[in-house]
Amino acid sequence: MNTTAAVAVSEPISRAAPSRWRPSLSRSRKWALWGAYAGLILFAVFFLIPPYYMLVTSLKTSQQIAAIEGNPWALPWPPTVSNWLALFTDTQFPIFFRNSVIATICTVAISMAISILAAFSLSRMRFWGSATLATGVFLCYLIPETLLFIPLFQVVGFLGLMDSMWVMVLVFPTLSVPFCTWIMIGYFQSIPKELDEAALIDGASRMQLLLKIFIPVAMPGIIAATIFAFTVSWAGFLYPLAYIFSFDQMPLTVGIASTMIKADVFQWHMIMSAALLAALPPLVVYAFLMDYYIAGLTAGATKG
Repeated sequence: MNTTAAVAVSEPISRAAPSRWRPSLSRSRKWALWGAYAGLILFAVFFLIPPYYMLVTSLKTSQQIAAIEGNPWALPWPPTVSNWLALFTDTQFPIFFRNSVIATICTVAISMAISILAAFSLSRMRFWGSATLATGVFLCYLIPETLLFIPLFQVVGFLGLMDSMWVMVLVFPTLSVPFCTWIMIGYFQSIPKELDEAALIDGASRMQLLLKIFIPVAMPGIIAATIFAFTVSWAGFLYPLAYIFSFDQMPLTVGIASTMIKADVFQWHMIMSAALLAALPPLVVYAFLMDYYIAGLTAGATKG
């Protein structure tokens, strides 16, 4: 009897207990949400300050930049667009832009062709030493380019590509292929083996298996690897600086620094205008393909 009464008394208490915690949990979640928004706003402001200052500087004249009085963060009035127009009329910026576009397209095409074939063979065509070779491919990416440009200098000189824009097509894949291959290996391994087994039973060849099954299914991973190869080529600086000397062969990164900085004179208004235009293509690519890039980088993380 006493036990039954104790249970009857304890039931309302146990049912009422969660209601006492509900306000505190809701309050904690609200504070966590506000804290997350505050952190995101802080980081957004922090990372948008440099582009804003670059934009402000690009709309000023040399006299306004050199002036001591005034607020350097304030937009000039009236703003001038002569710096932007002078890039295309008084400098070799169009040539630098063309060289970067050609080198980037060729680098991306070569890197993806090699990476897809290598990742498919290492992830699906099991052979002796494939796992060790896959790890070695990724370890190649960990070698810094500051250690590679000296031996590559000998290779470039032997091939007769010194002081040519095509040297970028040769050396940039050495940076992009290992990491792109590693990304594709993880994505190919996340694809169920039943798909390729069924295709092989139906008489499909290895190349048909790759073209008709793996590439369509692994498109997010391919896009992620493509974005990485694009970034490596578009932002490459050390290799072009070491191997290219003629202005008409330079990409954007080296051309801007070489032609707009003369001795101790920095043409800041021109540099900032050129840097903003050079940052526009990566901005557009990441804005439209960021979801695919994240999906490709995290592929295989929850496999099994």
